[in-house]
Amino acid sequence: MSRLLFIALPLLVLASIPLYLLVLKSPPPMPKLDLEEWWGPPELKQKQDTSIKPFEITFSETMVKELKERIKKRRPFAPPLEGVGFKYGFNSKQLDSWLKYWAEEYPFAERQKFLNQYPHFKTNIQGLNIHFMRITPKVPKDVEIVPLLLLHGWPGSVREFYEAIPHLTAVSKDRNFALEIIAPSLPGYGFSDAAVRPGLAAAEVAVIFKNLMARLGYKQYYVQGGDWGALIGSAMATFFPKEIIGFHSNMALTLSPAATFLEFVGALFPSLIVEPELANRLYPLSEKYSTLLEELGYMHIQATKPDTVGIGLTDSPAGLLAYILEKFSTWTNPDFRSKEDGGLSYRWTKDQLIDNLMLYWSTKSIVTSMRLYAESFSSRHFDLKLDEIQVQVPTWVLQAKYELAYQPPCILKLKYPKLVNASVIEDGGHFLSFELPEIFAKDVLKAIGEFRKLKNVKTEL
Repeated sequence: MSRLLFIALPLLVLASIPLYLLVLKSPPPMPKLDLEEWWGPPELKQKQDTSIKPFEITFSETMVKELKERIKKRRPFAPPLEGVGFKYGFNSKQLDSWLKYWAEEYPFAERQKFLNQYPHFKTNIQGLNIHFMRITPKVPKDVEIVPLLLLHGWPGSVREFYEAIPHLTAVSKDRNFALEIIAPSLPGYGFSDAAVRPGLAAAEVAVIFKNLMARLGYKQYYVQGGDWGALIGSAMATFFPKEIIGFHSNMALTLSPAATFLEFVGALFPSLIVEPELANRLYPLSEKYSTLLEELGYMHIQATKPDTVGIGLTDSPAGLLAYILEKFSTWTNPDFRSKEDGGLSYRWTKDQLIDNLMLYWSTKSIVTSMRLYAESFSSRHFDLKLDEIQVQVPTWVLQAKYELAYQPPCILKLKYPKLVNASVIEDGGHFLSFELPEIFAKDVLKAIGEFRKLKNVKTEL
């Protein structure tokens, strides 16, 4: 009998863990947010300008001349090892051709005009001048204009959405609505101001964008996000379920203890967690964690010492190009690591990728963009336990084949119990709106169509 108890008691304890995590454990309290927390210079607080002003992207002659001189005066690069492709990072043999194009062939004036094709604006929110694009389609009288807040991540920018915007804003006889796009630059990214003091993490950015949408006159709207946009959009849906009436994400994840437990259960019994045809997106865990360790080294640096690495990237266009474009290679398709050119021409032209670089270089914003990692991976931000607070907003996820991480619906529903659908595609990677703009837009429009059926009311403007 004692031997039986010796065996049974540990098994009972182990069995109680999932019961506690999945059923009995109470969610943490909703964090108390300061909706007016000031992130700009203190002296401006008493004279804040809340107007909305048109803005135009400008590549000044002085900036372009200095950029070209820096590229011209670069030091020789260490040659790559034989046959490594992009496995050690950006292959230095490829750098010269990219830098030559940037300095001698990239049409700065033409690309400036291209980037200004959509209306740009700035307005001051909580002390920061926030840049955003606002694209309103012309529609017939019987078509409702519906607002969509479109959020980018790192090392991307609003440039990721340019090819998708015509598809997103298109008027169709098959829909009784059309999307108005509001696409802001995250604070510290591109043309949006950076915080002057510590603490501006994903949760606080969510507040800024909620206030931005209120400034623009929206009472209810939809949110779409990938990368940091996914985390910020999820935080907005967590905090503001009355305003967010639908959340679409191409990188939805939850890192709660219950989610981790289910992932490990699936390692033993995959069929309990994931469909057989998708099991290789999550398992074996040893392989997936090995890939993450290989690819997330940058994250540890940026979450701990962003300013140190940022000094070199701010000073060197060659360094900035290599650091950012390596991500556009390996995060698009891991097989591109074995290609000598990193597969960068597979999806994009040089102009498209350098456009994105210019939004970092011309604004000197690489350091401030990376600080979002340090703030959001701080113990203070983790203590909010946002992964353990459910989103009570209809949610739709789009899961690309080569996204850095995958979770099946049974795990996602721990965070998103109102998950309407998970669209699984056999193509695409991390920068999905930039890679496959038509597929991306089609899924977003389909999701919003379903959200509207659930809501069954007109959007309040």
